[in-house]
Amino acid sequence: MVSLKIAVLAALICQAAAFLNATETSSQYILQNDDLRVAVSKSNGQVVQVLLGKESLLGATSGNAGKGPYLDCSCIPSGFWTPGGTARFKLIRDVDSTGTPYGGVVMSDTYPSTNQTLEQYWFLREGETGLHLFSRVTYFNSRTPFLRGLGELRTLFRPNTRLWTHLSGSEGNWAPIPSSEANSRAITVQDATTYLGNTTNDPYVKQYSDYFTKYTFAEAWRDHDVHGQYSDGSTSSDGNTYGAWLVHNTRETYYGGPLHSDLVVDGIVYNYLVSGHYGAPTPNITHGFDRTWGPQYYHFNKGGPDTTLAELRADAAQYANPEWNSEFYDSIAEHVPNYAPSSKRTTFKATIELPKDAKKPIAVLSENKQDFQLNVFDQSSLQYWGDINPNTGAVEIPRVKEGTYRLTVYAEGIFGWFIQDDVEVSKAAGDPFRFQWEPESAGREVWRIGTPDKSAGEYKHGYAPDTSKPLQPEQYRIYWGNYDFPTEFPDGVVFKIGESKEAEDFNYIHWSLFPGRSNFFRAQPYYENVNNWTIQFNLTGDQLADAETATFTVELAGVKTANGNDKWASLPREKYSNVPYTVAVNGADVETWTIPSYRSGSCGVRSSVVCQNFGKKFEFPAGRLKDAFNEFVLSLPFNATSTETALLPETIYVQYDALRLELS
Repeated sequence: MVSLKIAVLAALICQAAAFLNATETSSQYILQNDDLRVAVSKSNGQVVQVLLGKESLLGATSGNAGKGPYLDCSCIPSGFWTPGGTARFKLIRDVDSTGTPYGGVVMSDTYPSTNQTLEQYWFLREGETGLHLFSRVTYFNSRTPFLRGLGELRTLFRPNTRLWTHLSGSEGNWAPIPSSEANSRAITVQDATTYLGNTTNDPYVKQYSDYFTKYTFAEAWRDHDVHGQYSDGSTSSDGNTYGAWLVHNTRETYYGGPLHSDLVVDGIVYNYLVSGHYGAPTPNITHGFDRTWGPQYYHFNKGGPDTTLAELRADAAQYANPEWNSEFYDSIAEHVPNYAPSSKRTTFKATIELPKDAKKPIAVLSENKQDFQLNVFDQSSLQYWGDINPNTGAVEIPRVKEGTYRLTVYAEGIFGWFIQDDVEVSKAAGDPFRFQWEPESAGREVWRIGTPDKSAGEYKHGYAPDTSKPLQPEQYRIYWGNYDFPTEFPDGVVFKIGESKEAEDFNYIHWSLFPGRSNFFRAQPYYENVNNWTIQFNLTGDQLADAETATFTVELAGVKTANGNDKWASLPREKYSNVPYTVAVNGADVETWTIPSYRSGSCGVRSSVVCQNFGKKFEFPAGRLKDAFNEFVLSLPFNATSTETALLPETIYVQYDALRLELS
């Protein structure tokens, strides 16, 4: 619930909000209402001033700091480009269908040698303290039909002020911002990762962790609503608290579906529209490419001296709803190419008969005939999802653009997915869709390890809290080198069914070798009892009676091959772009599975337990199992390494979602 302190402030703002100005000076475009003033510089095409009341939320512009939200990309032949230096602008003044005045600025810049154009749209309404953003990329160049991959596209709110005191990635993951002293004494332990433990009195170190990396605050998209930065009042000019937030009011133009994770805040408030982080897919820039991302909403708020981070965050989170401001978005659709107004949208309704014991079921609409984790092949690809009522199987997803989609359903506790292609979503549809999800089965389940939930969080150093610090972040968020595998598993992983516990005896990363590179504690790699993991269990004659086929299912929550995040690249010099993974039963190999490079992503070493999810069923004659003691060995290649240009571990690894044995 939004606090009374914020509600009273909001009421006062609404009473005072009597005007909206969209004006031009010799050097800037100004969007302003009674409480928020935003200036876009003509010289660089970026927001260079955000004033909430009299408080500057950005500070002074210096280099790339003191700006935003602004747009940049990894999209030109040489790499990154921040458009705006040769931009064209459009100033918009209008009234939406509710009678509310609004203003907008459109920045458009073309990279001459390739004829690719980036556009950024900022809109401000009367009575609101936030900016509505759209971003667009076009490429028209028949002489070079394929330019490159769109490696990154993002907007950044990048302040240059002491105002901000705290980071907030999600409701349960927040921390003080490390001090300048802590950063000055920091020791780099890995690319984009530092050890701050020498500054023992720093609030971040005292409360959250000895290590800092932007990946610690990354979030998965499924339930993500808002992230940003908070000022506790100790550094503001008036002693009041402030917040700057990116709200996920829509998610349709992102990629990767609800399993996608990305960076959100680290002193910069990000909106990553496209990235390859965690092995996420990125689209190709080809002749005719024309795509618009958004809308998303940067919200700025103010509270009294005692207003908490949680209260300001909750104020922003109320806008994380795709139906919010739909009348306004319909009104500005004429200014935003490719955006579909309500006349081209409908509510997807379905009833899905779920498997028994399905928990947290979810329905995903995405690019037809493609895994939603790889939904980048159609430039008009969109995605939507909604939680399914586990009791009735009913699901409704509002504001879905009419079209043909793949429907994917998954749930905690159930192996596999339900997939239905060619689902036609239109206003003309009659009764809700009806589907039946028959869970995959290869016979009678004998045992399972872990919970099929598309994550490796239940294993050692996964979701368990780090109780050494008061804020107790989840352990997987902390630098991987903090957990010394050889010390914790001197005999390797030996998991005994019925005795061992996942949270203690099954590591969250299955390494090929335990790295020495980018390891703060071990300069040399460690090899003994690392690449082979053992599962031990007993069977009875009754369990084996009449059994002809055994099926061992391995579901992965992530894998890092030699391709790292560059999943589409051909790397002929890398032996382990595709990784051989072998299962042996009672001393004899069953099969070697080649894990493909297109599933690769830097996952666990970048503080994640949810990356590309996929799996394999290993079938073998049940006669290879014994009426007594049995042993499986899961093997990655010994000393399987990769070339790393950054300071990162030179090893391949997998992370497990769940495993099970069935007999039929």
